[in-house]
Amino acid sequence: MKCPFCGHADTQVKDSRPSDDGAAIRRRRSCPQCSGRFTTFERVQLRELVILKRNGRRTPFDRDKLERSLGIALRKRPVQPDQIEQMVSRIVRQLESLGETEIPSSVVGDFIMKALKGLDEVAYVRYASVYKDFRHTGDFARFLGDEGYNDDKPGGDGAPE
Repeated sequence: MKCPFCGHADTQVKDSRPSDDGAAIRRRRSCPQCSGRFTTFERVQLRELVILKRNGRRTPFDRDKLERSLGIALRKRPVQPDQIEQMVSRIVRQLESLGETEIPSSVVGDFIMKALKGLDEVAYVRYASVYKDFRHTGDFARFLGDEGYNDDKPGGDGAPE
């Protein structure tokens, strides 16, 4: 494993243990060249996934990009980092279990939407605003109406419960 600090090609594993969810091996490494220490994660990868974008482009699936997207939607929300990691792992397993190597980006977006809706409604709406390309405040109102959110629900008038 290449050192992220100095680029030295040979680093040493100092400690290995399973991650909290058991889906990865967490390895603490050190570089003999610069003495830098860093952590890596080793995960099972059933197949190479390729994402088919709306414009027809194909890009390799990037777990880190998925994690960053969820992190942005969940920023300043009462969700723990390990919950995000577990959600990412669940979504990746769902994608791998489809049995396809090429997956439309809309399928990935739908899995994310479903996962966020069950975890945090504010993050769900944040993500939807980008995923569904909201342009005006009316887009939010239509989306919330389509999702069954209305003024009849507690807190539906915008006032905190």
